[in-house]
Amino acid sequence: MKKRYEFIAVFNYADDGISIEFPDLPGCLPCADTTDEAIKNAKEAMGLHLFGMEQDGDEIPNPTPLEKIHLKKGDIPILIDVFMPTVRDRMKTRFVKKTLSLPAWLADQADAEGVNFSKVFQNALIEYLDTQSHKTA
Repeated sequence: MKKRYEFIAVFNYADDGISIEFPDLPGCLPCADTTDEAIKNAKEAMGLHLFGMEQDGDEIPNPTPLEKIHLKKGDIPILIDVFMPTVRDRMKTRFVKKTLSLPAWLADQADAEGVNFSKVFQNALIEYLDTQSHKTA
């Protein structure tokens, strides 16, 4: 896995906003209202798209050179780069929802005490699994 990827994004400005396409990454189609937001959204979407490809074991293509990308009138090519270690770390620490069951009396008492169920459960799992690698505050 590479640390950094660079791909050309094609920005198309219209009255209703900016559509963004990555010719080398089909399905990666962010949009935005301003140029600054478009660059930010393009970086985020590209990072998440590439992370998904890595997780699925998909082959990540080599970037197509600018002179080989077909541009329509009004298209503006922008080189977007993403530093993947940051994306990978962020995805490792994302939160997922889990459903669990408790005796009603225990849930009622915890609610009365204002217990943060997520924090207690996270800390209990960290202790149970004897891991400190992603300990929450």
